[in-house]
Amino acid sequence: MADQHESIDLRSPPVDPSVAAAHSWFPGPPPPIYSCNLTPELVAKAREELQEKPEWRLRDVQALRDMILKEQPNLRTRLDDAFLLRFLRARKFDYDRALQLLLNYQAGRKAWPEVFQDLKPSTVKHVLDLGFLTVLPRPDPNGRYILCLRPGKWKPNDYPFVDNVRAIYLTLEKLIQPEETQVNGIVILADYTGVGMSQASNPGPFLAKKVVSILQDGFPIRIKAVNIINEPRIFKGIFAIIKPFLKEKMAERYVLHGSDLRSLHRNIPAMVLPEEYGGTAGQLDMSAWSRLLLDCEEEFIVEFCQPDPLEGVLLPDSMPFEGEQTSGQDDDTFRGLRSQLYYCY
Repeated sequence: MADQHESIDLRSPPVDPSVAAAHSWFPGPPPPIYSCNLTPELVAKAREELQEKPEWRLRDVQALRDMILKEQPNLRTRLDDAFLLRFLRARKFDYDRALQLLLNYQAGRKAWPEVFQDLKPSTVKHVLDLGFLTVLPRPDPNGRYILCLRPGKWKPNDYPFVDNVRAIYLTLEKLIQPEETQVNGIVILADYTGVGMSQASNPGPFLAKKVVSILQDGFPIRIKAVNIINEPRIFKGIFAIIKPFLKEKMAERYVLHGSDLRSLHRNIPAMVLPEEYGGTAGQLDMSAWSRLLLDCEEEFIVEFCQPDPLEGVLLPDSMPFEGEQTSGQDDDTFRGLRSQLYYCY
């Protein structure tokens, strides 16, 4: 069975050392031949929270690799240790759940070609230039990097909303490379300043469902908290679109702060926040993360601009993206929610 994988490069994408050196504030990806670089503290944390046993780590990776080769011999996917570890850690070393997550990850790419076709940083430069998102340079005290989203910067006439999803996905792909992120997870900070009716009603429940499905069930990252600030009154309508698709555990991680910076600082300390959010870490720099992504162009070309990874693969019936189409019910739901948005506005 392994022979069917040999014609595809299943190793980690090449990393330019000069690129890593130019962006030393963010950890580089693991080397082609895996070697654990977790600190003793993170090894202990991974053992306690993720059931990761250092002495069994590579055995567990091999077990997942064997499952893929046996159960999904046609799946075009990387099989290197570093890549498979992402999925094991995201599912607490449960082999079956890790394999399902990997299949979901690949199924999302097949089900949403508008997002994943020709996915590379240069194709979302306009999103980065607009200031829609960035990653703050300092992690919080729990070692979690903070993904800062500013949806109010985008207007529907600027470009399709799906371009924002592309930029978010590329950012997540870069964030998940360091082992620290795989263990610690990330925090999202969403600033809704400037969000009005045009932004709130644009994605719709179908698009919202696909985004949530990928983040919850189709990507190997642990989102530990979602902090919403400066949300307008219409956010109740926005959240009404999203909430039906959130698992209970994820819904509980949403924290709404309004304009109360003291409330925000109880969740994200001021020392890692920029001045714009009452922090002491200098002014918000939107360019550093943009430069980092754009400098990794070749890496993403290897990762995403390749043949369909699911060609010839038989997927389980329970895939979260299978058969998702807009239905009359979705349309009715959206009309009702649109009315709520107008009322709140």
